[in-house]
Amino acid sequence: MLRILALGLMIAGVAACTRVDDLGDAPVYLGNFHLGHNVVAAPNLQKGPLSREASKAAWIAAMTEAVDKRFSRQEGTRLYHLGITLEAYVLARAGIPVVAAPKSVLVLKVTAWDDAKQARLNETPELITVIESLSGDTVVGSGLTRTAEEQMQVLTQKAAKLIENWLVRQNNAEGWFEDDGRPARSKAKARAAEARAAASEEERMQAAAKAALKKADAQAAQ
Repeated sequence: MLRILALGLMIAGVAACTRVDDLGDAPVYLGNFHLGHNVVAAPNLQKGPLSREASKAAWIAAMTEAVDKRFSRQEGTRLYHLGITLEAYVLARAGIPVVAAPKSVLVLKVTAWDDAKQARLNETPELITVIESLSGDTVVGSGLTRTAEEQMQVLTQKAAKLIENWLVRQNNAEGWFEDDGRPARSKAKARAAEARAAASEEERMQAAAKAALKKADAQAAQ
């Protein structure tokens, strides 16, 4: 696990930004998803090299809150549970600005459960590596500008967003949260095709009506 954590630190400089300030927006589409149990555990949580200290209890509380805030917005009527295991972390300490400013990292695994079927949706837990995004204050290292609690909040909020992104991908591809089990993407394409067909039919009818009106005007003029 520490090897994965080290890899995350190596690629931190090129990590893509993940927007987490969207909680005030309409939630993303997740079919009939409604969050049931939000279970976060950290039985073997490892602290990475040169990291600040943070307790398992603090990590669990922060992750639980982030997941609750993001997924409680979903108003489906079928219960799905999330099991999250926190594996490893680095909370960056003060480093050399710009040149060697350290990044904070969180590694976790996620399993989704279907309550009605009493079964896992993914047999192999999804591994997610959360890397602190560059911003005005983290370009010099968040160890200089943020407390450990603030770093944990940033990482867990981003982790919840990455979990959401993963669930959206799975629903699009596998129909995890669709009542009929069909991939959401295929149904979206079908709806788009129906809309295009309806639009084409409307255009045809409008064109026919205009042609009929033009013919009637021409006959009246004679």
